[in-house]
Amino acid sequence: MAPNAPFGRSLRLQRLHHHAPDRLFIVPLDHSITDGPLTRAHCLDSLVRDLASHRVDGIVLHKGSLRHVNPEWFTRTSLIVHLSASTMHAPDPNAKYLVSSVEESLRMGADAVSVHVNLGSDEERTQIADMAAVADACDRWNVPLLAMMYPRGPKIADPRDPALVAHAVQVAVDLGADLVKTLYVGSVAEMAEITSSSPVPVVVVGGPRDNDEGRILAYVDDALRGGAAGVAMGRNVFQAADPGAMADKLADLIHHSERHAPPVPAGMASTAA
Repeated sequence: MAPNAPFGRSLRLQRLHHHAPDRLFIVPLDHSITDGPLTRAHCLDSLVRDLASHRVDGIVLHKGSLRHVNPEWFTRTSLIVHLSASTMHAPDPNAKYLVSSVEESLRMGADAVSVHVNLGSDEERTQIADMAAVADACDRWNVPLLAMMYPRGPKIADPRDPALVAHAVQVAVDLGADLVKTLYVGSVAEMAEITSSSPVPVVVVGGPRDNDEGRILAYVDDALRGGAAGVAMGRNVFQAADPGAMADKLADLIHHSERHAPPVPAGMASTAA
C-alpha cells in the first residue's frame, strides 16, 4: 500500500484484506452478464452467504444483483462492484463498456470497484479511456480500483505470453489501479518477474472450469510461489459441488499457508559481499 495514499483509500484497501494483510481471495460473480445465469444449484443470496462465511475477502457483483442479496453478508466480506460489461452474443464480446459508475457504486455501499480491459482488442482505445475515467473518479472518491487486465484480440497469439501480461499489468499501474487481476503465465519464475516489478498487488484469474480439485489447488500454490497476492477465482468456486467447502480449501492455502518467497528474477540477484 502506498504510504502517501489518502486516508479513505488506505482504509478501504485495508478492509479488503479480511483474513491476511498481504493476501487476497476474491470470488468474481460478474460472469452472468457475459454468459448467463451463474448456477442453477444455488441462488445468488445463499451463494454469497456461503462465500462470505468461508473466508472470501471480496465478492465481485454487478449493481443489479445487489437487490437480490442480503447486505448482512457483507459484514464478513467486501463488496466490489463491477463497472464493465459485454455479452457472449455481441459481434465482439471483447469490447467491454461501462454500465455503472464509481458514484453509483458508492451509493450501493461498495468497498471497491473493478473494470475490465482487453489489451489488443479492436475496442482497446475505448476500454483504456474508460478505465482512465474510472481511475479519476476513484481518486476523487478515494475508492480502490481493481483492474481486470487480459491480452485478448486479433493480434494476440498467446494471451499468457509473459511480455504481454507484464504490459497489461503496467497499463493498469500507469492508469492508477490499486490491484490488478490478470493471467498466470504458467511458470513460477516468469510470474515472479511480473509480480516483482509491479508496485501494486497482482492476483491471478481462476481459469476455466476444472473438475480436478488437486489441480486447482496446485495452480493456486504455483501462483502464490510466483509472487501473486492471491487469486480471483469464479467458476471453480461457484460451480463446485459445494462452493463453501471449495472456498474453505482455497482460503486455507491463500491465507494460512506460509508465505511463499518468489524466486529472484534473473538479473536481480544480490551482488553484495
